[in-house]
Amino acid sequence: MATATAASVSAPKDIMVASNKLKIEAEVVRNSRINWQSYFQGQMISKEDFGFIQEFDLAPNHRKNQMLDTNGGQCVRSILNLLRHIPKDQNLRYILTIVDDLLEEDPSRVELFTQHAKKNKSSSLSSFLPLLNRPDPFIAHQAARILSKMCVNAADQIEESELDYYLSWTKSQMEMPNNEYLQNVAVCLMKLLRVQAYRQKFVQKETINTLVSVLNKKIGFQLQYQLINCLWLLSFDVEIAEMIAQYPVIPVLAKILAEALKDKVIRIILAFFRNMIAIPEDKDVVSQCLLSMIQCKVLKTVELLQDKDFDDIELKEDLEFISGKLEESVQEVSSFDEYVQELKSNRLEWSPVHKSDKFWRENAARLNENNYELLRILASLLNIDNDPLVLAVAAHDIGEYVRCHPRGRKVLEQLGCKSRVMQLMLHQDSSVKYNALLATQKIMVDNWEYIGKPVASAT
Repeated sequence: MATATAASVSAPKDIMVASNKLKIEAEVVRNSRINWQSYFQGQMISKEDFGFIQEFDLAPNHRKNQMLDTNGGQCVRSILNLLRHIPKDQNLRYILTIVDDLLEEDPSRVELFTQHAKKNKSSSLSSFLPLLNRPDPFIAHQAARILSKMCVNAADQIEESELDYYLSWTKSQMEMPNNEYLQNVAVCLMKLLRVQAYRQKFVQKETINTLVSVLNKKIGFQLQYQLINCLWLLSFDVEIAEMIAQYPVIPVLAKILAEALKDKVIRIILAFFRNMIAIPEDKDVVSQCLLSMIQCKVLKTVELLQDKDFDDIELKEDLEFISGKLEESVQEVSSFDEYVQELKSNRLEWSPVHKSDKFWRENAARLNENNYELLRILASLLNIDNDPLVLAVAAHDIGEYVRCHPRGRKVLEQLGCKSRVMQLMLHQDSSVKYNALLATQKIMVDNWEYIGKPVASAT
């Protein structure tokens, strides 16, 4: 996808492709019938509201459109009255589905709700926001769909407190374990984030990390596409793109790209990567993104994709753009830059620099820069990471730092790192145990040159 302007992004043509749980349930609700007569006879709804819903229910689509076009105000008033007066779950499900359908068919009908709210000196969202907390998840998520359409098509009418409440709800839904309606949340956000004004509000909720956390799990390709689409929309904002670069988004998406089988997933990841190279104004951020892509082997993945026969012209253009930028960056990047990026991504692996004696002799002292910033990150990985690979590499690097830096032992003691390395000698993973043992020996003894080498037989 070619880079677009940040102000407005049109909806992707496949935004609503696969079915989700909410859509399946909605079809069942549409085919149900409510006995409105009993509510009218029980004086729970007015004659006017009963007359509307009775006719609307039985009318063919063209007649429903006529009713909305000629007497839209009365239609909306009756719909909202029914929501308030008969709040039984079955009824709410049905009425909310009616509202969502009429807005889906013609988004400009949001104006009918906006005009009604103005006449009553209320907010157009006020009838639907409380429904987000209903125990019935269908009601909550159908209300969320309606709210997303209202927010997009009446952006100038939305109060900040209401938007804040809605965004907080979407975040809580993404954080909910095993949420069967997560696709619906993603669809709502895809609509919402097409509006530039909403993007900053969204990221202020610390939602980038939430998106990454979900993408890091085993989820279906459709949900992958939808959530990555949200990141792509966010990346059109310069400030947000530079913020995204501080999160482990690129490593997560690089892994998904390498394994992706669906063109739509490949296309949206490449479009996002292109934005992360083209949108940020800070050259250091761009360099950081390119370095992260190099480290995550995106260039190799891109080269493999270039050998495939894609029909999508924009996808091919993105491949060419990313490939060119990465090849330029590869020529400029130093081994220390690569190590720093790997360390800051918290994704250590046995890349060549770790076992390069030349690298450690030239760069060990640089871990002390900025008040031991890099060394502190390395030490923290020994405490916060449970991945045996990360622990083994981190322990190895601690040992190499001590070996090549004269004051290394004293610095490690000051940072409280020595005891943690020694604890890892008892780790159940053999590689962690071995590298922690070597590191401990380098910390404890002077003649470290002989550590790990076979002892020559006496002559």
